[in-house]
Amino acid sequence: MAEIIPLPTKAPRSPRDPEPLWRDALGDRLRRLRHERGERLADTADRAGVSPQYLSEMERGLKEPSSEMIAAVAGALEVTLIELTAGVVDDLRSRGADRAAVGCRTTFALAA
Repeated sequence: MAEIIPLPTKAPRSPRDPEPLWRDALGDRLRRLRHERGERLADTADRAGVSPQYLSEMERGLKEPSSEMIAAVAGALEVTLIELTAGVVDDLRSRGADRAAVGCRTTFALAA
């Protein structure tokens, strides 16, 4: 009778933080740009042609805005879509680097 060799089991994955959603990162970037300009929500929303409530929901990551809405708000904040998108990408990269750094510190602490 042949010997049964058990299949190797996978090591359990360590839980990791979920990646931030695009709409959250976009909202954070829009809010920062608006604050840097010293503007009220109503001022930016009025120039963008959206309601203050809608802009507030965009900034809080509660809306999945269309590209037209994003372009309108970017224009009201006097940034191009490329500048806005590049800023969001930079923010996401820095958040990823922060998570990686925490993971490395934890690994080094466990090794010590």
